Amino acid sequence: MLSRVTKAVGVGVGVRLRRACNAAALLCSQPCMEKCPAAHVVFSRPYSSQKEKLDMSIFPVENIRNFSIIAHVDHGKSTLADRLLEITGTIAKTDQNKQVLDKLQVERERGITVKAQTASLFYSYEGMNYLLNLIDTPGHVDFSYEVSRSLSACQGVILVVDANEIDLKNADPERVEKQIEKLFDISKDECIRISAKLGTNVEKVLQEVIEKVPPPSVNISDPLKALVFDSTFDHYRGVIANIALFGGEVQKGHKIVFAYTRKTYEVNEVGILTPNEQPTHKLYAGQVGYLIAGMKEVTEAQIGDTLYLHKQPVEPLPGFKSAKPMVFAGMYPVDQSEYNNLKSAIEKLTLNDSSVTIHRDNNLALGAGWRLGFLGLLHLEVFNQRLEQEYNASVILTAPTVPYKAVLSSAKLIKEYGKEEITVINPAEFPDKSSVSEYLEPTILGTIITPDDFIGKIITLCQTRRAVQKDMMYIDEHRVMLKYIFPLNEIVVDFYDALKSVSSGYASFDYEDAGYQAADLVKMDILLNGNSVEELGTVVHKDKAYAVGKAMCERLKDAIPRQLFEIAIQAALGSKVIARETVKAYRKNVLAKCYGGDITRKMKLLKRQAEGKKKMRKIGNVEVPKDAFISVLKRQSEK
Repeated sequence: MLSRVTKAVGVGVGVRLRRACNAAALLCSQPCMEKCPAAHVVFSRPYSSQKEKLDMSIFPVENIRNFSIIAHVDHGKSTLADRLLEITGTIAKTDQNKQVLDKLQVERERGITVKAQTASLFYSYEGMNYLLNLIDTPGHVDFSYEVSRSLSACQGVILVVDANEIDLKNADPERVEKQIEKLFDISKDECIRISAKLGTNVEKVLQEVIEKVPPPSVNISDPLKALVFDSTFDHYRGVIANIALFGGEVQKGHKIVFAYTRKTYEVNEVGILTPNEQPTHKLYAGQVGYLIAGMKEVTEAQIGDTLYLHKQPVEPLPGFKSAKPMVFAGMYPVDQSEYNNLKSAIEKLTLNDSSVTIHRDNNLALGAGWRLGFLGLLHLEVFNQRLEQEYNASVILTAPTVPYKAVLSSAKLIKEYGKEEITVINPAEFPDKSSVSEYLEPTILGTIITPDDFIGKIITLCQTRRAVQKDMMYIDEHRVMLKYIFPLNEIVVDFYDALKSVSSGYASFDYEDAGYQAADLVKMDILLNGNSVEELGTVVHKDKAYAVGKAMCERLKDAIPRQLFEIAIQAALGSKVIARETVKAYRKNVLAKCYGGDITRKMKLLKRQAEGKKKMRKIGNVEVPKDAFISVLKRQSEK
């Protein structure tokens, strides 16, 4: 149904929020509404260039609409947001407006949204002034936690579905409308054919937001109750909390209390995002904005916390369900003297990305560090890239792994751990088979939607990843929905890339947790000149150990630069070596000065050279490039 990218084009449609949009990797969990989003129209606003405080009391609750844009990755969400900002006069209309709400360097480099961003838009429609709070959300499944937080502040969404660019000849919006009607029970008459790239019908989307998205169900006369749904850290002003008000009002000078920490602060500034910070006199119930209250520690503003006025306590809001990490990796400073700086950088970055879990770790070779949990490999790569770009932090990142479980059979170990079943997130702590009765690996239920042209290749790909097919259903004449149970470690590194490759980018993929299953697992070590490289140790299924070990050795051979001595790269299961590659040494031609003469002279020179190489191999250190730790795990393109 909603597969390939639209590059700023699509079908916007209202979706009932209680419906789970599994097919599009969407996350909808809000209370239901009658019909739902699509949008609204303009009024040119004089507020864009002003920095004086705005009076937000001119927008009663019934004139407020809080909505977000949801779509699969690269379907044109950010382009649609750009057009909405232009049409409402929030930003000037120029050719340079691309990914305006994507403020991070990593977002612009990769062309994807990884952080939900808020923008308040002012509109005049049928003689009434409206305040629309737009939240642009990420589309990749690794950032679904961002989407869930965004929906907590919304009463509706715009669902953008790819129709292969309605302004092109090969577009097929009729087919996509039929799929939407079949899957979501939404009439095709409610679908709006738009081209965000050209601005076609975008104003109609704005009109539908006003008509179909309900205003917040709140009361200004109630005591202050606000939800912290996101936050950032400013080096000069401290923590900046993004809040959605569910009751009351807040202004500079108010004393507020955070329900979780019980700490009291005085508000220094409140305002809205347009998309830059715009101070206001007050924020009122139903509105979305930011709040600064002199919080200097990143732990003081927990995402999901409720804030209220001092001496006016309220029942805390439900908050957010904790994100469940799917991938773990060790992170260590390149130099231990940088430990405290890296610790501070990680704390500030996790304030902005609360889905990352942190556990202290210590490694004999790498020193003190952390074992971090992420929602997926892209999440891990983006987090690492942000550390380098935003905090100039250089780190050593170990091979990603998933959380396994082991059922212990050794009474000694059961007594040591205090339980029979343990969770292993670090391959270095993987228990030996002799003390375990059973290993368990995490599984997921994966949903793939693809054109039927690619079914054969996709089924073959899934079989190579030890997947078990659970369902196969045609959603129209040309689209198929496949459901598979996958071992998590088979899809977490590069399955998404491989799927896009075999389907020419048309297939979409979403997954949900499916519990644990028994598996024959082994720990595989990577040795360089006989020394184990703990960062590259990994847990694999026994049937795939040889293939994985051989592939890792081959890619490590390409990643490690040649030295003046030979480097033996080996994959081993315990004491048994199952694969080997050799990086040849640089070799000087010591016979170049010999022109004929006795052969013993040449043998003597060659023997001396061999002895020197042997000595160098004993004392030489093999430098493993930082990027090798992820690149060696990635499989070659599936044929």
